[in-house]
Amino acid sequence: MIVPLTSRAIPNTFGSRAFADATRMKNKLLVAAVVSATIAIVASLLVGVRVWPNLAVAATVLRWLAIALIAAYATSRRSLTAWILVGLLAGAELGHDAPAVAAKLQVLGTIFLRLIRVIIAPLLFAVLVVGIAGHPDLKKVGRLGIKSLVYFEAVSTIAMLFGLAAINLSRAGESVHLPPSSTATAQTLNVSPHSAVQIITDIFPENIAKSVAEGQVLQIVVFSILFAFALGLVPVARRRPMLEFAESLSATMFKFTNMVMYAAPIGVFGVVAYTVGQMGLTVLLPLLKLLATMYIALVLFILCVLVPILILARIPLRNFVRVAAEPVTLGFATASSEATLPIAMEKMEAFGVPRQIVAFVLPTGYSFNMDGASLYQSLGLIFVAQAAGIHLSFGQQAIMVLTLLLSSKGTAGVARASFLIVFAAATSFHLPMEPLFLLFAIDQLMDMGRTAVTVLGNCVACVVIARWEGELPSFASAKSESAA
Repeated sequence: MIVPLTSRAIPNTFGSRAFADATRMKNKLLVAAVVSATIAIVASLLVGVRVWPNLAVAATVLRWLAIALIAAYATSRRSLTAWILVGLLAGAELGHDAPAVAAKLQVLGTIFLRLIRVIIAPLLFAVLVVGIAGHPDLKKVGRLGIKSLVYFEAVSTIAMLFGLAAINLSRAGESVHLPPSSTATAQTLNVSPHSAVQIITDIFPENIAKSVAEGQVLQIVVFSILFAFALGLVPVARRRPMLEFAESLSATMFKFTNMVMYAAPIGVFGVVAYTVGQMGLTVLLPLLKLLATMYIALVLFILCVLVPILILARIPLRNFVRVAAEPVTLGFATASSEATLPIAMEKMEAFGVPRQIVAFVLPTGYSFNMDGASLYQSLGLIFVAQAAGIHLSFGQQAIMVLTLLLSSKGTAGVARASFLIVFAAATSFHLPMEPLFLLFAIDQLMDMGRTAVTVLGNCVACVVIARWEGELPSFASAKSESAA
């Protein structure tokens, strides 16, 4: 019997073969990039210790070859994170090899900063209005809503204090030495502290347009919160159009942020090249210290805050860890808390938390209970101040933490939201911009850790609040074992 040759009779191997070929090409590029980078590092070290000084030109060529191969790998991956790494490496290399050329590239970073700055006011206004006025269910859930919000604010504040303590102990930013122009700007910030009455008065805006123009983030946040509460008191028929406008503005600003982030590799390249050209490669060393500081602080926060909360709530630790491991691991790998929401909800229900509590606590927590992000924000903002050579009193740091607490709500789903919040606060306090680019250069590595802790913190909140409500059954441990 002769079988006619149709599309169904012929196996579709072309697509799978092309995919396999592309994967092999990516792997080859990665191996080539790693090998060339290793050889370049060894050659640079030999030149640096004067074992083989004649290798200077060859070492430079090898470093640029390694960067080119990493760029080729980033192109095959189509990854913004990889391209930011390319921008960081290429900027550092150009600043080291040609400081005079690198000095002219600061304009790239300045343009990128302006694009970020224009996002802040409409984004904060939109997300806060939608987050407050768009949650009429908070009135219905009553006691659950109050308990959840109190818990969220308490734990987020503790997380910020952990970040504050960590950066004040490690002082990672003090190793950064800014160019003379930035130092001169920093000197103008050493003004006498305001009185308590003036600090409280300055929280409230007298003209919202003036607050936006001057970058007064706290005033924008206070206006947005009051506006959202007022909108919540308006009848539904009249509230709906304004709420739809805020939702549309929020969605638009999310897309706008994504567009701006595509320019991040160019901005990072320009400012890192300028900074390294002015200060040398030693400017990158404090970033490793900052990274270590944050991860140590995150581990201590888990051990000293989240674990004791679970113990006090009589949650079986082993079973909880078994259930929460998957969403936390996914959050670390993807650096996206939103991607973990479906699996986190499924696991918490399997643990025995009632669906109505899961459906309220987890989505709300992703806007109001960002523990990892809160720790990073206080740590990052003080790092910027330290890098600028500014000594902050306890009162000034408290005002900064208050600004971060208010301005960070409702930013779940925004690309690089935590960095944007730190940027907004730094702008509000007139801190120099150069340290922010150093912070942004390693943001992806920091984002992985802070996202994992944020996901873990919301899973903890879910089971603890269920226990407070008396709705976590005693057989939760058995359910968790079956879910695992």
